[in-house]
Amino acid sequence: MRIGGVKPFASAVGLLLGLLCAVEAAKVNKHKPWIETTYHGIVTENDDKVLLDPPLIALDKDAPLRYAESFEVTFTKEGEICGFRIHGQNVPFEAVVLDKSTGEGVIRAKDKLDCELQKEHTFTIQAYDCGEGPDGANMKKSHKATVHIQVNDVNEYSPVFKEKSYKATVIEGKKYDSILKVEAVDADCSFQFSQICSYEIVTPDVPFTIDKDGNIKNTEKLNYSKERMYKLTVTAYDCGKNRASEDVLVKVNIKPTCKPSWQGFNKRIEYEPGTGSLALFPSMHLETCEEPITSIQATIMLETNHIGKGCDRDTYSEKSLHKLCGASAGTVELLPAPSNSANWTIGLPTDNGHDSDQVFEFNGTQATKVPEGVVSTSLKEPFTISVWMRHGPGGREKETILCNSDKTEMNRHHYSLYVHNCRLVVLLRQEPIESENYKPAEFHWKLDQVCDKEWHHYVLNIEFPAVTLFVDGATFEPFLVTEDYPLHASTIETQLTIGACWQDLSGHDNDTEPLTGGSARMSQFFRGNLAGLMIRSGKLENKKVIDCLYTCKEGLDVQLPEEVASAVKVEFNPNQSSLSLEGDDIESFEKVMQHISYLNSRQFPTPGIRHLRVATTVKCFNEETCISVPDAEGYVMVLQPEEPKISLSGIDHFARGAAEFESTEGVALFPELRIVSTITREVEVEAETEAEGEDDPTVQETVVSEEIMHNLDTCEVTVVGDDLNGDHESLEVDLAQIQQRGLEMSSSNVGMIITGVNTMANYEQVLHLIRYRNWHTEALFDRKFKLVCSELNGRYISNEFKVEVNVIHTANPMDHANNAMVQPQFINQVQHASADLSGHNLVNTHQASVVPSAATIVIVVCVSFLVFMIILGVFRIRAAHQSTMRDQENGKENEMDWDDSALTITVNPMETYEDQHSSEEDADEDEDEDESEDGEEEDDITSAESGSSEDEAGEPEDQQSSSRQQQLEWDDSTLPY
Repeated sequence: MRIGGVKPFASAVGLLLGLLCAVEAAKVNKHKPWIETTYHGIVTENDDKVLLDPPLIALDKDAPLRYAESFEVTFTKEGEICGFRIHGQNVPFEAVVLDKSTGEGVIRAKDKLDCELQKEHTFTIQAYDCGEGPDGANMKKSHKATVHIQVNDVNEYSPVFKEKSYKATVIEGKKYDSILKVEAVDADCSFQFSQICSYEIVTPDVPFTIDKDGNIKNTEKLNYSKERMYKLTVTAYDCGKNRASEDVLVKVNIKPTCKPSWQGFNKRIEYEPGTGSLALFPSMHLETCEEPITSIQATIMLETNHIGKGCDRDTYSEKSLHKLCGASAGTVELLPAPSNSANWTIGLPTDNGHDSDQVFEFNGTQATKVPEGVVSTSLKEPFTISVWMRHGPGGREKETILCNSDKTEMNRHHYSLYVHNCRLVVLLRQEPIESENYKPAEFHWKLDQVCDKEWHHYVLNIEFPAVTLFVDGATFEPFLVTEDYPLHASTIETQLTIGACWQDLSGHDNDTEPLTGGSARMSQFFRGNLAGLMIRSGKLENKKVIDCLYTCKEGLDVQLPEEVASAVKVEFNPNQSSLSLEGDDIESFEKVMQHISYLNSRQFPTPGIRHLRVATTVKCFNEETCISVPDAEGYVMVLQPEEPKISLSGIDHFARGAAEFESTEGVALFPELRIVSTITREVEVEAETEAEGEDDPTVQETVVSEEIMHNLDTCEVTVVGDDLNGDHESLEVDLAQIQQRGLEMSSSNVGMIITGVNTMANYEQVLHLIRYRNWHTEALFDRKFKLVCSELNGRYISNEFKVEVNVIHTANPMDHANNAMVQPQFINQVQHASADLSGHNLVNTHQASVVPSAATIVIVVCVSFLVFMIILGVFRIRAAHQSTMRDQENGKENEMDWDDSALTITVNPMETYEDQHSSEEDADEDEDEDESEDGEEEDDITSAESGSSEDEAGEPEDQQSSSRQQQLEWDDSTLPY
């Protein structure tokens, strides 16, 4: 047993000793590490990471040994790389081992590198392993490898000019290839960032240019009289787009020389509105420097593109302008000024329509839907679309101006007007017909005007299948017409939109992205400005109306003297903003130039600057341009016109009986309305003052106001307070009278609007006809209205004229057979105090019905009191008659006889019971006082009128109360004296 057990143990010990010997043998460091022979690296200045090619990896054949599977897997130390060593003097890099077992390492900069100091670095590197044992004995080193590292530049330096400033002198009238050269340098190390790629003149609007090498030259011949020295600011850019740290100043002095030019005119010409034509060049002459001239041509240009829609025009509503130009009925304005009746344009940005026209801006996100019933246009009948548009270069998407498409489901476009790639396109899809043949569907015009960012007037006369386009009064033929099938029959309603096209996204794929803010169904948005969008159904616009709509109210004019009329040829452009002259005699030419004038026919023109430019070409005997005449430039300053003050006046407070309000005629609101317009101006007057016996005339400024006449285009009557209830009240006017004067009327529950360009007198007459009716006046005590008139689309607005009308409620006249009196109408003029009825208002009928017992009590008391007063009145009449008879017997003066058989007595049932009871007790004392008062009064008044007049007189309250208690009035108009 013992012997058998020793042998296996000995065998195991032998195996273990063998393994240990093998491990010890493997720990011997036999091989050197190995690396590449050459490395190339790139590092960016101000960074420390080096990108090497190939990567830095050291290999060692003393590979780590894995132990047997029954043991834990470990690696021996001899296969590891312990580090890299860099050889060289002042090398700003270091090598670091990332993984000893794999030999992977990196090279990085010790500090930030500067390419401007050294662009490249070269050094050697060597790897070494970890040696044997824990102390690293017998460490092996690899061979030395060469490392080339390039430092990439960062564009950290800006160009710097070599000089602080530059100067040059040139002679006027010459164009130079190079006036001077500026030069800048860049301290960056790389070619890209150290090179100057461009120079730029920062100063705007100067006649100079600079090339990439820094050479400055003039772009036009310079004029000493225009500018004696130019100061230019120049900057430079390196190829990395870095701008110069400091711009440099360049001064160019102009030396005068005899140069042909226009002389003797003012650059600033002031035009006072309403003065007619103004001569622009009354003393102008041409300096030719004694050159022999055979012919001369000149073009005078008046720049008005910044005024309104290209020039000064009347700023009435587009509908009014069409009517003024002779367009008949049927014109619908799709972009009217925002108002209660035309509320679909309220959300669109405008310029408020004051000094310039009413312009709507569309920025690619805005559009509006035209309500149903505004336009009823069918392609079966002719119609016209007109619009003012300003549009610049756009993208490739369609931009819709006007679109009529399906409201739901099918997304079909019935007709539309849109812009696409600087083309104006009209889409006309025929309605379903029996024969489904191809028909013209799209008409394309390629026009420069569509994308030149200027205002142009477009008119489309459509009489299917013919479409005629007018742009600024000139006709254009389409360059492309495409055809399509007619639409299929459908009962789907259509939606008319402006600024985009309506799309129904429900249940259909669509490439339109849903937009927030209620625009989820809009697409093809327009970007630009629109104004005066109109549709006229049933008739085409004629050329005369189109020219009238486009014609400017300002322009150039010339009155040719008879002696030079045949010597100079004169031509105008259509809107008279440009004038061309041609002649061969300088003297005659100058006389024509001196008679050129500016004219603005508007009563209230748009103030501001209109630039003038005179371009001239001169030829000599050889029929060539021998001298160059620079353009003469100036401007017309249109002064601010005297603003009119429109004043509305008349009766602002009156009362009428309830029966008049309930009658078919109603009550006239403005029976004595006056519309007056005045302007205020300062004038100089001479005033004489006496000092020491001598007259000393002095000039003083005084303000005078004078009345002027002009048109109105809108008057609006609005209700103050609750809106009109159509069930029992309305504002009415005779439509025949309105149409006879060429005006239009629209009404709503807030009031009435009268529109149309017409005189103030005609507006007065129409406003006199406006009546207010109310056929349920039981609960009505007063109604208030406001009137405002305006001119030029709201540019000048009148005062707010407010009118209050009161309803007079009287007792039923059938209650007393002898009551023959009618409640008189009274009128309070503006300058007098009005009756104190302002506290009344519409009574809440619901509240009145809640307390019927109180109303019954009041009625019973009033009737009883009425009977009592009648009996008392008869008694007092008898007593007064007997007193008069006694006075006659005693020979008193002022006797008075009457027959009381026809006496009519009016009493006020609203007096309090206490007042009447007090008057009954003092009846005997009151009789004599009443007789004397009745004898002195010329006009009788009722009790209600007496109370009102006494309140206005301002007497003490106790006296007024006593007087009312003592008085008893009657109608003595039938009494004999």
